[in-house]
Amino acid sequence: MHPDIIGWLSSAILLATLVRQVLRQWRERATEGVSKWLFIGQLTASSGFLLYSFLLNNWVFVFTNAALLLTAIIGQMIYQRNVREQN
Repeated sequence: MHPDIIGWLSSAILLATLVRQVLRQWRERATEGVSKWLFIGQLTASSGFLLYSFLLNNWVFVFTNAALLLTAIIGQMIYQRNVREQN
């Protein structure tokens, strides 16, 4: 098995789990059990890993970290919306 296949499959699994969590937040409009610091940490780490992956020319991780960064941004926006609606 080519190493990139392992990377792409792992990326798909990780992104599927995060997208599921963000969709759950969207539908339930809840903030319980969700920390804004999770998304801030994810945003920061994904930005650093995106740059690092780009500098290494590792396209599996460039894609994955760009998608994780987008997930963090959307997740934070949903979290903020949910907090506003609860107040």
